[in-house]
Amino acid sequence: MKLKLLALLCFVSSTIIGQQDFGRKLSNAAIALTENEVTYDGSYFSIPYPNGDIPADKGVCTDVIVRAYRTLEIDLQELVHQDMKANFHLYPKIWGLSKTDTNIDHRRVPNLMTYFKRFGTTKKMSENATDYAPGDIVAWRLENGLTHIGVVVHKRSKDNKRYLISHNIGAGQVLDDCLFDFTIIGHYSFPKTP
Repeated sequence: MKLKLLALLCFVSSTIIGQQDFGRKLSNAAIALTENEVTYDGSYFSIPYPNGDIPADKGVCTDVIVRAYRTLEIDLQELVHQDMKANFHLYPKIWGLSKTDTNIDHRRVPNLMTYFKRFGTTKKMSENATDYAPGDIVAWRLENGLTHIGVVVHKRSKDNKRYLISHNIGAGQVLDDCLFDFTIIGHYSFPKTP
């Protein structure tokens, strides 16, 4: 019995360490993106599939997420497309589309939220900074009703109370102390955590 308990504890411990390692890698990738000069541009672009990207000097909030994951060899363009193709009825119909579009589907916050709910871990939404860890994905509803998304990184706010966010809300890919500046509507860890 003690050996089974010890084996379980080792498994749980290695899983937690693995999660932390992945979160740190995603955090590092998201921070590295802030070193690139990017103009906010929500235009529709025709891009290759899979592993397609809009021009490197352009982007929106979802491009920060897609690019950070792609650094870790996870192609959200392909993953979201494959799931939407098989389960189109489960994704939002905000844009009036009747089929998938590999150029834009992964660049829409509600689609990423749906994908992360389906294949990641949905985490607690709170006003408690300790509930958010590096590598977490957070989605917000802005005052104008639009949705926004960013990556929690391991760098901290000046008062050391919160982690910063890597995102693009109009000023390019930047780090900001904005975790609680907008209404949180989603909090995820992807890939799935126990």
